[in-house]
Amino acid sequence: MTAFSELSLRSELQDALAAQGYEMPTPIQAQAIPPALLGRDVLGIAQTGTGKTAAFTLPVLQRLAQAGAGGPSHARGIGALILTPTRELAIQIGESIAAYGAGLSLRHTVIFGGVGQVPQVNALRRGLDLLVATPGRLLDLMNQGHVHFGRLEVFVLDEADRMLDMGFIHDVRKIIAKLPTERQTLFFSATMPREITDLAARLLRDPVRVEVAPAATTAERIDQRVLFVPAAEKRHALLDMLGRDAAMDRVLVFTRTKHGANKVTEHLSKAGVPTAAIHGNKSQGARQAALEDFRAGAVRVLVATDIAARGIDVDGVSHVVNFELPNVPENYVHRIGRTARAGASGIAIALCDDGEERIFLRNIEALTRRRLTVVAGTDLRRSAPDSSRLAPAAERPHPQRAAQQHPAPKGAHQSHPAPKGVPAHPARGGHHRQEPAARKPAAPSRSAGSFGELVSVINGAPPARAAGRRR
Repeated sequence: MTAFSELSLRSELQDALAAQGYEMPTPIQAQAIPPALLGRDVLGIAQTGTGKTAAFTLPVLQRLAQAGAGGPSHARGIGALILTPTRELAIQIGESIAAYGAGLSLRHTVIFGGVGQVPQVNALRRGLDLLVATPGRLLDLMNQGHVHFGRLEVFVLDEADRMLDMGFIHDVRKIIAKLPTERQTLFFSATMPREITDLAARLLRDPVRVEVAPAATTAERIDQRVLFVPAAEKRHALLDMLGRDAAMDRVLVFTRTKHGANKVTEHLSKAGVPTAAIHGNKSQGARQAALEDFRAGAVRVLVATDIAARGIDVDGVSHVVNFELPNVPENYVHRIGRTARAGASGIAIALCDDGEERIFLRNIEALTRRRLTVVAGTDLRRSAPDSSRLAPAAERPHPQRAAQQHPAPKGAHQSHPAPKGVPAHPARGGHHRQEPAARKPAAPSRSAGSFGELVSVINGAPPARAAGRRR
């Protein structure tokens, strides 16, 4: 693979990359940076955690630096605009710009809603070279006359499909209508639904298409599993997992609603599991504090709604738990992309109830063209979890792997039948892959098997037999 030193980047950028410890670009970076440096429009399709931020930030910084930005003659107007859907993403992109552009005399700021606009307006008045923004606040400031795009050279649309999912696409179109037609456009998306495909076709001129993974596929290094469990027992199942599996040391849990996120957080916190929640009702300060605690390891579990699915950039997420399956299958791809980042491996566990979530599961598998492995976990509350494992990793002892301490019972793997009225799952004439068992599993029963086997399977241990896997 091409090294960063071979990508014709300015010495200041090369020095910044070296200071960050980066030597080899990811596939999206290696393919997108060269045409972007030549001024070509780029359509980048890549799943989350592949390094898209550097793929567009480095060419933008180079272009602005070569154009002589940063001088006093640029008192008003913006040379480059990066539009991204969430506050967390905007902040993280701003941090990347600060790191990569440390040796350049470029001015940038980040604007988003949920905070006072006065500091943002003051930064705009002082003059900027690069602006990172979320659509809502940017459109507000544009309507107030605070934003000037007269000298814009580069427009970056990041996470375009997420803009559509979150209902921002109309604001995005209004913003684009105010931009100069003569510009370079870098367009990035994890998936390409029809509306996003149409938008890209209108925005881009003879683009270079870069696709490092097929649209709507999930990372191969993510071990994806599903546990069928009644909705009323999901909180107990999650607590059991955390109590029995010491490897679950940095866990991201997704719920569909803010209320659900709060309930899960309350349940785990009362049981002694350091947990924080992040969703749209939380203040910006609270959300940032929760992210920093999770990143630092002070919080073992972070519970989030889909609004934060692409705003969380934390290395070393060991597990992603879909406490509730999303009714939009693309959101599943975004959620589990928080683990197995930058070449690492990870585990994604879906908790699926006996109702409409069976349909959601079938839709997810149809979109990703991949069947989740069924693991059995019954009698979830039969025994209490080990409380010594509920604290953050730094405060817990280092026991042997859970699979060794809790050997799996014989013949516990089974697939629960679909509820009455719900089509058999999956739809394409097959069954879920199951771990091999020495004998035919017993008929579905809440008394059969043990949750200990789920831990064994999650940890990669084989099931018991009958006697005789950023930037």
